[in-house]
Amino acid sequence: MKPLPFDLIPDDALPTPLGLIVLQTDETIEPEFHKAFADDNAALYVSRIASAPEVTPEGLGAMESLIAASADLLPKSLHYSVVGYGCTSASAIIGSDAVAELVRKSCNADEVTNPLRAAIAFAEHHGLRRLALVSPYIMDVNVALRAAFARAGITTDTFGTFGEAEEAKVARIAEQSIVSAAMALGSSADVDGVFLSCTNLKTRTAIPRLTEALGKPVFSSNFALSWHMKKCAKL
Repeated sequence: MKPLPFDLIPDDALPTPLGLIVLQTDETIEPEFHKAFADDNAALYVSRIASAPEVTPEGLGAMESLIAASADLLPKSLHYSVVGYGCTSASAIIGSDAVAELVRKSCNADEVTNPLRAAIAFAEHHGLRRLALVSPYIMDVNVALRAAFARAGITTDTFGTFGEAEEAKVARIAEQSIVSAAMALGSSADVDGVFLSCTNLKTRTAIPRLTEALGKPVFSSNFALSWHMKKCAKL
């Protein structure tokens, strides 16, 4: 057999590498991200992380010991402009700095972000300090999330939750239910923006409807995370 000659593509000719760690139970973030990055010169590499079927503080905290191993499964030959950890509520429980440190233990990444860090960055970028929060979580999880926003100087006094712990049901909450909840909370004169929390909520097509109807910024976990990853990667 005669070996065939070949050339190698230089690294700087490749699309910008982006990493994403997705919960095992998440059915929403990947389809929404495929659309969010469709027009960018970027390549998205995904790893999964084991996660409980129900969202509880205990289950979210248990992911802390798994993040480094999940990041380790991303292709080693690449230097990532940014890696996103796709869980809003776990980031509130574990802490954004701890998440970033764990990812960097096993993955070569310039930046690490998550939906909570991204939402705070988006709010700061747009001068938002009083958010209406639409959440699917049980109350113990909501307490941690709202406290994380408060530490960043962002209030979530206008707040409502679907109170659903089961991830499979969260992924199936109808768009009109999300729109109705966001309209009810976001119409308050006491808020300057609306945040739809959870990467498993299907919010992509609801956001433009809500933004137009409310006349104020409306953003979700997936919207904020994709926005922040693009910003970090300079896309």
